[in-house]
Amino acid sequence: MSAFSVGVNANASLFDWATGRNTEWTLGNIYDKVVKKPDSSTNLAIRETVVIESKNPVTSVRTKTATVKEYVVTATAYSSTVDQTDDTPFITASGTYVRDGIAAANFLPFGTVFRIPDLYGDKVFVVEDRMNQRYWHRVDIWFPERQMAKEFGIKQIRIEIIS
Repeated sequence: MSAFSVGVNANASLFDWATGRNTEWTLGNIYDKVVKKPDSSTNLAIRETVVIESKNPVTSVRTKTATVKEYVVTATAYSSTVDQTDDTPFITASGTYVRDGIAAANFLPFGTVFRIPDLYGDKVFVVEDRMNQRYWHRVDIWFPERQMAKEFGIKQIRIEIIS
């Protein structure tokens, strides 16, 4: 038995081990054995997916690092009527005017940008308003007309935080 076999393959030489010819110790196998990949089948309210930056040794192309945070939340809708807001129905809690793409959420800071890919594709929403404090993991989407908000109703959605 060679001193360099490390119990993996008694016939492997130091050269085989160092050059990766021993399939037991290739970089891909080590990655699969050591790094735990997120399980997409879990039904968690919050899931964070991290894409690791890598460099292709052949083409010297770098892939960008991206972190996507997803939440599964209850979504409702509102419009600018006094019975659904306070006495300034066209002004958000952050001081801006309501417009398409405005959302209210208590669990996200003002200025948080997110998407609802299952319903609206790449349309971007910005948190600039707040809801009643009893609603925590909930998103309220602004609509220009009350009937549109009623038609939206209440539903469970997946949101992707952009920034």
